[in-house]
Amino acid sequence: MSDNEFGGASGQLWRWGRGFLCLLIAAWLIVPLVAIVPISFSALDSFQFPPREWSLDRYRSLADDQWIDPLLNSLLIASVTSILCAVIGTLASFGIARSQSRWIGAVRLLVLAPQIVPIVVLGLAIYLAFLHWRLTGTWWGYVLAHTVLCLPFVVVPVTAALQTFDRQLELASASLGASSMATFWQVTLPLIRPSVMSGTLLAFLGSFDELVVSLYLQAPTFLTLPVRLYRSMTDTIDPTVAAVATVQMAVVVVGVIVTLLNQGRRLRMASQ
Repeated sequence: MSDNEFGGASGQLWRWGRGFLCLLIAAWLIVPLVAIVPISFSALDSFQFPPREWSLDRYRSLADDQWIDPLLNSLLIASVTSILCAVIGTLASFGIARSQSRWIGAVRLLVLAPQIVPIVVLGLAIYLAFLHWRLTGTWWGYVLAHTVLCLPFVVVPVTAALQTFDRQLELASASLGASSMATFWQVTLPLIRPSVMSGTLLAFLGSFDELVVSLYLQAPTFLTLPVRLYRSMTDTIDPTVAAVATVQMAVVVVGVIVTLLNQGRRLRMASQ
């Protein structure tokens, strides 16, 4: 066998091995999620797989207030949190990216601290402060706590976008008579909008999925969906949790498919 043939055979073997390894990793990640779907149709109060009896009772129970109220609470809190993070995070990013102060490094570290400090320590600190301010178990308490936690999701991408931003465009806008506000809305914001939107989406998902801090702030009359799921897993054996997880996975899959189709349509339009 020649050197070229040996190299080609070894290269093909390496590609096969790499593909097989990727397949194993994908199976290791996806199979446990797929196993949740049959469990959500179980008629028994157990997580046995595969179920012995089948029923839609778990999905019917999702219409109960014990699941609808936490879902609405989580959606409302995540929506307000993402908006606050978008506004505050964008302003903070401008300060971090444009400031010449020697203290800006400390400010950056302070903003990113929620992603550095262990979440249990941060949750305990928030709980002690909010307990003193009587914000535990309140709607605004959740919003403020989640805003602190999710702010880095906006600051990091927007700061990166501003640091690579061509400021000559702003100077050109100002030289043509545009005000600072007009320059921001017509020049700067359209260019950094993808970073702002992606950070806002991450902030929404981070708030919607937050559990540890929400456990500190929970009240018997006000629960978020992650806290409700956690209590259903620890206090009782309720396969309804699997039904909730299945619905969430279905929403994610549909969202990914719609996004891919939309991107494909835009690429086709651009090529035409």
